Amino acid sequence: MDISHGDRMDMLTIGAFAKACRLSPKALRLYDELDLLRPARVDPDTGYRYYAVGQLEQARLVAWLRRLGMPLAEIRQVCRLHDRDSTAAAREIRAYWARVEAETAVRRDLAAFLVDHLTEDSDESGKDTAMLELRYSAHSDTGRVRPANQDTAYAGARLLAVADGFGPAGAPASSAAVEALRFLDTDEVPAGGVLNLLEDAVRGAAQAVRDVADGADEIGTTLTALLWTGSRLALVHIGDSRAYLLRDGELFLITHDHTVVQSMIDEGRLTPEEAVSHPQRSLLLKALTGDGAATVPDLRLHDAHPDDRYLLCSDGLTGVVAEDRIRELLASRGTPDETVGALVGAANEAGGPDNVSCVVADVVAV
Repeated sequence: MDISHGDRMDMLTIGAFAKACRLSPKALRLYDELDLLRPARVDPDTGYRYYAVGQLEQARLVAWLRRLGMPLAEIRQVCRLHDRDSTAAAREIRAYWARVEAETAVRRDLAAFLVDHLTEDSDESGKDTAMLELRYSAHSDTGRVRPANQDTAYAGARLLAVADGFGPAGAPASSAAVEALRFLDTDEVPAGGVLNLLEDAVRGAAQAVRDVADGADEIGTTLTALLWTGSRLALVHIGDSRAYLLRDGELFLITHDHTVVQSMIDEGRLTPEEAVSHPQRSLLLKALTGDGAATVPDLRLHDAHPDDRYLLCSDGLTGVVAEDRIRELLASRGTPDETVGALVGAANEAGGPDNVSCVVADVVAV
């Protein structure tokens, strides 16, 4: 097609357009082929591309998204949304970045583990390391509303665990999951391979739950456990039971809920305040279930410090007791047994609408 002189006044050559939007001419040709950023006009004789000044905004958006590392398919979706609803496009970018941060956190933890593991021998040679041990207590309570207790709580010299069962055989499911980890409480745990050991044990727990459920996918359990190596605690987590660390008076949540509402919070579609009353707040994205579906647990290593205090609990506690109150009770420095009793009591004083299970463990120097 012929381009008139008047039309050319409103157009930018591919070179000028590339300079203005900071995309290379090569990238612009690729985006044309992918139907991501079509030129306004193409000279029929020379094939030379011309772009309208009004296309600069979209081109700059594409350039920024590429700098974020967003895949081209997702950039196309954002651009389509941007044409109709800039708020929806912003939401899509926020969701993408939440996924990037989550994946980065997993890689960061793995890198930290590998660095620690590979330098462990050299670090420990000639180092006078204080001997540490756990002092612990566990209790599971039916609460004030539920007719039966489907939670299981366990604490031993090496293993701490909480499981929250659901469905008609929720109690046997949670019990089977924890029982499948019990062998870890007596075996000597090699510090270097503890995450692999724990991952294998969880596969055994998943099979135990499937055996109990007998193929019923509405039966299952959460599972949150810590395995003590003598200097570290290895965490495995599936579902919405939680693990907390109290260190130097500060309370840290060291698990991430595998729930629909938590994923909506991560994507910026829901605030934590809105999540409290959301109708799907108990809907799980991950659990050990009877349908045989593969579930990848969260695995992580935590270095232990003297005077650290760990809490494992079901959502029967966190659903009704605020984190500030949990921190206050943990920081009171009562014995683990006294603290477990206070936490369970606080949940029941708040109405006890669900089963509540707590494990408290202190790291002490001996």
